Amino acid sequence: MTMKKLIFPALMSCYMALLMTCLITWINTGFDSGFWGRWFTAFYIAWPIAGLLVLLGGQRIRALSERLAQKF
Repeated sequence: MTMKKLIFPALMSCYMALLMTCLITWINTGFDSGFWGRWFTAFYIAWPIAGLLVLLGGQRIRALSERLAQKF
């Protein structure tokens, strides 16, 4: 696998995991002195999972989105 094919999933999964874990941690536990520690723990767990999911399903989802876009 080329670096080009790894960079997109790494960046996309980081972006999504960062924003989603931050928002969900804030909604569920509030923003207090322990927020950043709770958020980092959630992010640390979520990012590798998100990266693997993008690597495994990204091409299929891209193809599906192209087919759907052609219908509209």
